[in-house]
Amino acid sequence: MAVSAEGMPSLEGGSPEPEQDAWLRAFHAGQRACLESCYRDYLDTVDRAVGCVVKGADRETLVHEVFFRLLSDVSLRQSFNGGAFASWLRVVARNQAIDYARRRRLEVSFAGETGSGAAGDAVPDSPLFEEQFDVRWTLERFRDRCLPAKWRAVFDARFVAHRDQPTAARTIGLSRTTLAYQEYRIRRLLRRFVLRGESK
Repeated sequence: MAVSAEGMPSLEGGSPEPEQDAWLRAFHAGQRACLESCYRDYLDTVDRAVGCVVKGADRETLVHEVFFRLLSDVSLRQSFNGGAFASWLRVVARNQAIDYARRRRLEVSFAGETGSGAAGDAVPDSPLFEEQFDVRWTLERFRDRCLPAKWRAVFDARFVAHRDQPTAARTIGLSRTTLAYQEYRIRRLLRRFVLRGESK
């Protein structure tokens, strides 16, 4: 089977539609061979899209989160209805990177507010103080209301203490794969919590 530049199968010298339809059905169904091919063919595409937004140590983790979503999220796969697969995947990766960057700013603000230094010197009734208080309140309410107890150690290590994944995994006594999975689930819960305004 030949593959077009945009990642959809094509038939040399004939109509590509039947093979494209078969590829799309396999993708929607989450067939292993199809998703393995997506990973091999589009790792660089996702890495570049994420790298435009996120730099540093978490870039690799975020790239693999995108592919984890492709593996685990049927509704995400079904949202692709054909066409330029590479372009669609770039949008998915970029949006996930933007969501991550926003959450990261929230976490950094929280850490600064509860720690020392300039961020901790905000004056009561100032806009900075109010913003820091709101961030702290949001994360505390999220931890109390939505976070399963079994994930709190990961939340504290990664979101509050800001340890990198290998250090956090060693500290907690988890494999890095297990920690990355729990972190992914926590981020999804936090995103829903913030978007729904459940911190109020």
